[in-house]
Amino acid sequence: MEETPEEGGRTATPPVVLRTVGLTDPLRWLHLGWRDFLRAPAIGLFYGGCFMLMGWALLWVFESSPAYVLALSGGFLLMGPFLCLGMYRVSQRLENGQTPEFADSLFAWQARTGQLAIFAVVLLVLEMLWARATLVVFAISFDGMPDFKGSLLALVAGENLPFLVTWLALGAVFATLIYAVSVVSMTMILHRRTDAISAGLTSMRLVLSQTLVMMVWAFIISGLVVLAMLPWFAGLLVVGPVLGHASWHAYRATVAD
Repeated sequence: MEETPEEGGRTATPPVVLRTVGLTDPLRWLHLGWRDFLRAPAIGLFYGGCFMLMGWALLWVFESSPAYVLALSGGFLLMGPFLCLGMYRVSQRLENGQTPEFADSLFAWQARTGQLAIFAVVLLVLEMLWARATLVVFAISFDGMPDFKGSLLALVAGENLPFLVTWLALGAVFATLIYAVSVVSMTMILHRRTDAISAGLTSMRLVLSQTLVMMVWAFIISGLVVLAMLPWFAGLLVVGPVLGHASWHAYRATVAD
C-alpha cells in the first residue's frame, strides 16, 4: 500500500479502499466457497467436524442448564471466525495457485498472533456482555432458572412470549454488532499487515456503506447455519467450511488491495 507524505517527513497510510458490490454477489461468494471446499475437502471436513462437535457440546450442556446454552450459543459467532482462519488460509493458497496443506491451515494464526489476540479479546468481551445480559433476562422473566424438560419447544409457550421478544431483540443487537465488527476483520488481519482496530473499523465501514448487500450476506449465513443445525448439527460438517471459504471471497471482493 502506498504511503502519502505528511509534514515533518512522516508518512501516513491512506484509508483502505472498499469496492462496491451488488446484491447477487453473495451468491457468487457462496459458489466460490463451495468450489474451494471441493478442491480441499479433507481439510474442510476437519473444520466442519469441529463445528459439529461444538453443537453437540451445547446439546449436552442443555440437558442440565438450558439458560447457559442460550447464552453460550453466541459463542458460535465468536469461535466461527477463528475456526475459519484455517479455511481462509486454504482459499488464500488456492488463489495463489498453491497446494493447501492441513498443517499450514491449522497454524495460520501464528502469522498474526498479536493482532488476532487483540481482536479475540474484543470479541470475548462482547460475548461475556451478551451472556450476562441473557442471564439477566432469564432472572427477570422467570422465578429462578426455568425447567424446559429437555425441549426448546417449551420456550414458544404463550406465557413465555415477553421473554422471547426480549431475548430475540437482545440477541439481534449483539449479533449485529459482532457481525459488523468481524465480517471481514479476521481475513483482513490474516491477509495484510494491519492492526486489529483498523480491521474492525474497516469491517464496520463496509457494513455501514453497503448495508443492504451485507444484510443479504448476513441472512444467507444465518439461514444456512440454522438449517445445518437442524439435523443434530450434522449439516455444519459441510456448511461450516463452505461459509469459511466464502467469507474469504467476500473479503477479497469488497476490500481492495
